[in-house]
Amino acid sequence: MRKYNPAIHHRRTIRLKGYDYSQCGAYFVTICAQDRRSMFGEIINHEMYLNEYGIIVYQIWEELPNRWQHIDLAAFQIMPNHMHGILIINDIPNIEAVDLNDTKVAWAIKPTLGNIVGAYCSIAQNECLKLWKEEYPQEYMGKVFQRNYHEHIIRNEKSFDLISNYIINNPANWNADKFFAP
Repeated sequence: MRKYNPAIHHRRTIRLKGYDYSQCGAYFVTICAQDRRSMFGEIINHEMYLNEYGIIVYQIWEELPNRWQHIDLAAFQIMPNHMHGILIINDIPNIEAVDLNDTKVAWAIKPTLGNIVGAYCSIAQNECLKLWKEEYPQEYMGKVFQRNYHEHIIRNEKSFDLISNYIINNPANWNADKFFAP
C-alpha cells in the first residue's frame, strides 16, 4: 500500500468554492455510470427504453422526495450511461425548537446536494446489486455510478427552462450527446 502523499493523492473539487449546497435553489445534476457503461437501457428511435437497472435508478430518483420532504424534482431523464435531473431544495421546517436562555435554537439538519446525491447513488447501487446477484450470483457487478457527479446551480427561470428542455430532449439528441456510446 502506498503512503498518502497530498501532492499526488489530493482530489480537486469541482464544486463552487464557498457555496452552501444545502441552501434553497434548483440544481441541475448529471450522474454518470461507472466507466460510462451503457447499463440502464438503450435509445431506440429517439426514445429511451429502460432495462431492469434503468427502472431501478428511475424509481429511486422518483422516491427522493419521500426521503426528504423539503425537496422537489423537476425534469429528469435516465439515459443509457448517465442520468440528468433537476433537484429543487426548499426551506425545511424546524423539527424542534428549544428555548436556551431565551434564545430559540432550531434542531434541524438540512442535507446538502452532495448528501442527497450520495444517498441516491448508494440506494440505487444496493438495489441494482440485489438484482445482479439474482441473475449472476458468481460474478462481480462493480460500481453502478462513478464517484463524482456534475452539478450546475440554476439561477433563473430562463436557465431552468433551457435545462429542462435539454433533459427532456436528450434521448432525441443521443447521437450528438457528449456521453454517447454506440
